[in-house]
Amino acid sequence: MNGCWHYIELQLSKTLGKSLHFTQRKPVSGGCINQAWKVTDNEGGCWFIKTNTPNLLEMFRAEADGLNEIEASNSIGTPKVIAYGNTPNLSYLILQYIDLQDQINQALLGSQLAQMHQFKSNNNQFGWKRNNTIGSTKQSNQFNGDWVVFWKNERLCYQLGLALNNAYPSKAYEKGLELSENLALFFTDYQPKPSLLHGDLWGGNCSSDENANPIIFDPAVYYGDRETDIAMTELFGGFSSDFYTAYNTHYPLDAGYKVRKTLYNLYHILNHFNLFGGGYASQAENMTNKLLSEIK
Repeated sequence: MNGCWHYIELQLSKTLGKSLHFTQRKPVSGGCINQAWKVTDNEGGCWFIKTNTPNLLEMFRAEADGLNEIEASNSIGTPKVIAYGNTPNLSYLILQYIDLQDQINQALLGSQLAQMHQFKSNNNQFGWKRNNTIGSTKQSNQFNGDWVVFWKNERLCYQLGLALNNAYPSKAYEKGLELSENLALFFTDYQPKPSLLHGDLWGGNCSSDENANPIIFDPAVYYGDRETDIAMTELFGGFSSDFYTAYNTHYPLDAGYKVRKTLYNLYHILNHFNLFGGGYASQAENMTNKLLSEIK
């Protein structure tokens, strides 16, 4: 393992144009997919480094591209990407180390997220230039000019197919397919625009720096309906009324969001079933039934 860290030292030194070596390495808790480390170098610099198996370099490359896409929006803070690569025994991603704080300025987070959501796609299509992951599940981002078709093919039906292979009840699967064939009914009076999305915006993926500036991280970036990000903030909680008030002040949500948020969160609950199993199956089926009741 120490030999692997030497490779990472060399990559960091090459990227920064000066010779560095690591003097301290501490594991950081919080992630369930990668190992994470706070690493200090001989000049007192600190780095946040994620590691995983060598075959997951593409996951880190996609994360790096996502963080860079958010940074390019000039809207909300995110860790700067330093480098990524492979050693013989692991893949790694080197990021700026930020001393994250527990207290978040929720109003500022809401207003900055609204600004990020107004950052538009270059080609005005839904999707992204590359695939990435949602958790450890592949997330396909093939471009499409039709949001309903994108959500059906790239999101809902993909997760349903995985779920069926993971012993999701066949009746629930059939209901999911029925829902997928009727998605357009949720968009009769609403035409979403391609907005830059974090893609996995739950409370564990946002914080603030020591100056109280909001920071978001661990993205699953693509361009899509901004309601999907807002919906996920409601899925597991952790966002205050100040956040939603500020967001709506800067970029008001459509009234139909109250129904569509269940559709968007169904994607994440199906993904949680595919990753963790258990009670997420019944939760997904209940959400599907609720959505079907809206269109019958």
